[in-house]
Amino acid sequence: MVIDTRLTGKDYVWYASYGSNLNRDRFLCYIKGGKPAGSEKVEVGCRDQSPPVNEATYIMHYPLYFAKESDRWQQQGVAFIGLDKDEKHYTYSTKYLITVEQFMDVVKQENNGLNLEIDLEDVMVNGFETFRDSWYGTILHAGEAEGYPIFTFTADWNLDVPFNKPSDEYLSMIINGLKTTVGLENTEIINYLISKPGIAGNCDRKNIEKLI
Repeated sequence: MVIDTRLTGKDYVWYASYGSNLNRDRFLCYIKGGKPAGSEKVEVGCRDQSPPVNEATYIMHYPLYFAKESDRWQQQGVAFIGLDKDEKHYTYSTKYLITVEQFMDVVKQENNGLNLEIDLEDVMVNGFETFRDSWYGTILHAGEAEGYPIFTFTADWNLDVPFNKPSDEYLSMIINGLKTTVGLENTEIINYLISKPGIAGNCDRKNIEKLI
């Protein structure tokens, strides 16, 4: 397969999710619309509600942390990744092969319905680009797979922000994705999450075990 760098609406890209969208059912609410379990918000969905063409686990070498207070998730922390790639970091994600139009619609929903002028070609050249000073207004090019570019989104503050504990509902959604999609065992899930900023010092191993 060859990447079409024009990246028109019918071209495909991988969207790699490291947060609640690790859970396929939660991500499909961004595609088809609906209210995810545990969330406070009904998602509007994409203009094209076709399911992902493909999906797979993908490891990103960027640090995972939890920060801010989300209206969707009980006014507690949600997941972000830092912008500096480092091979020592292993952040699990689920990558979904969707159209460029669908990816743009997902980004729009993550930015409270605002349309962002995003040039994915620039993102591929520069590694990441901030299109809006918001929680998920920075698009990051995380690699390529099967001839398609892999994108995700995060914030531009790059860990320079107070960390915050995620809610049980949000963490349960991530745990479900790690278990059912990534295929981690219970102990692996606990070891993965316990050291992440925002969780470290706020949750002990028993707290996480109760959510599994």
